[in-house]
Amino acid sequence: VILYRKQPQKIIMFDTIPPSLATVLDNSLEWIYSFQEVLEPTVILVPNILRQGVQSLSDAIGFDVATLNMTLALFLTYPLAAIMNMLPYGPIRHYFNFLFGAFLIQFVVGVQWIHQLITSLVVYAMFCVLPRRLNRYLVPTFVMLYCVLGHLHRQYTNYLGWDLDFTSFQMVITQKLYMMAYNLYDAEVLQQNPDDRASKKCSKYALSSLPNILEYLGYTFSFSCILSGPAFEYTVYEQACTGTHMYAKDGKPLGKFPSRFLPTLIPFLKSVTAMALFIVIGGAFPLLDTVDPQNNTPTILTETFLSNPWPYRLAYTWIGLLSIRMKYYLAWLSSEGANNLWYQGFAGFEEKTGESLGWTNAKNMNIIGFETGSSASNISKEWNTKTSVWLTRYVYIRTNGNLLAVYSTSAFWHGFYPGYYMFFLSVPLLTFAERLISKKISPYFVGKSQQQFYSILCSITMSISVQYLVLPFVLLSRDRSYGAYKSNYFFGHIIPVLVLLLGNLLPKPPSSNNDDKKKKQ
Repeated sequence: VILYRKQPQKIIMFDTIPPSLATVLDNSLEWIYSFQEVLEPTVILVPNILRQGVQSLSDAIGFDVATLNMTLALFLTYPLAAIMNMLPYGPIRHYFNFLFGAFLIQFVVGVQWIHQLITSLVVYAMFCVLPRRLNRYLVPTFVMLYCVLGHLHRQYTNYLGWDLDFTSFQMVITQKLYMMAYNLYDAEVLQQNPDDRASKKCSKYALSSLPNILEYLGYTFSFSCILSGPAFEYTVYEQACTGTHMYAKDGKPLGKFPSRFLPTLIPFLKSVTAMALFIVIGGAFPLLDTVDPQNNTPTILTETFLSNPWPYRLAYTWIGLLSIRMKYYLAWLSSEGANNLWYQGFAGFEEKTGESLGWTNAKNMNIIGFETGSSASNISKEWNTKTSVWLTRYVYIRTNGNLLAVYSTSAFWHGFYPGYYMFFLSVPLLTFAERLISKKISPYFVGKSQQQFYSILCSITMSISVQYLVLPFVLLSRDRSYGAYKSNYFFGHIIPVLVLLLGNLLPKPPSSNNDDKKKKQ
């Protein structure tokens, strides 16, 4: 079942789809849409008076209602988290998470909330009926397939459109259920073979028993994570609901409770700042056409814009992409603050010393680290960190370090626009060039002042290179993405190729004193 809109819009077809297949797809979708009237009554948590109020506010301030709904929902997680923190540990917290997680999705996308419910219930039935050794394959396959179909449906019916739908929320729940399948499997494996390498590395998150349906739905619909993540293992959620990361079994505190004031306030203020910067900068430096971004030529590909000098176009694009990143910062930082407010973001205490382990559970972004990163590897580690953790623990480790499996899973999870794959296929080129530079050139910068200068130079170079490579992620289509690369003279591809070709001709740099000492030892 793929429900999308209350009133299905005209299908926008790919040029490569034969008319006969397009007819079949259109008829199939119309049949699926017919179930909407049956499922519409499930949207019972959002009163009409609230929808009317938001619509009036949208008309008054000029925001489209979908964007306004999402923004209000993100900030609504804060008062909800404050209430959650006052609730006693136990089942009531699971009820609260499920009820208000469902409310937030219904508030944002209406009847499309049914996708999260269907996915959750189907997977829970699989957990109840099928062996864990099979579910580690079947559950990831099912949730990824559901997510993929959602992306394909969106791409088929609303090509190049930016309308908000269920797929972004589906991406979060896909990670959660993917992880839970392996968490259950790991517990079974470790009972039989405690030395299993992959399961041992994730033993901290292993689940010896399946949570009951209330606990399970509280996890999948957790209100402070469902809109924009981050997705983390069930054990993290369970500890926040039971208090086991704060208290011992005898009720005594495991350590000195840290204040949640700053861990909540700082992400909140950062998210508000990100929202303001997105509105101000995005309005002044739009990359897409502001009237009809879906059909009109992107601003940065118009003849008028391309007539400007290249340095101006490069700087304009850099600023425009910065404003787009602010949308992600807004969502992730808002979620981080809300999770910290009810201590779901708190990692607990060190078992032996009782020292605080910090507020790392819900931290999904290091803005400074990303914006000033001097290498591609450092930058990638600072962006959407919980997704990187998911791919590392449950794809990379489980496939014996198969990078193709990691990149494929990440690509399918994102969607199927050509721009995504143009970006993914271009990144390794930059990475290989960076490694060669690090090997052949970096050793020459040994003094403190030289290293500082070199680090700044690398940060500027990497920032410009990444902004160039990531353009297809915004433009999406093949023609637009190729046009963006072409308008920048393919510098982000040509320079790495030249580095790889010429860099190998450079002599091996002299070993430092530290290296000589290590060799002698």
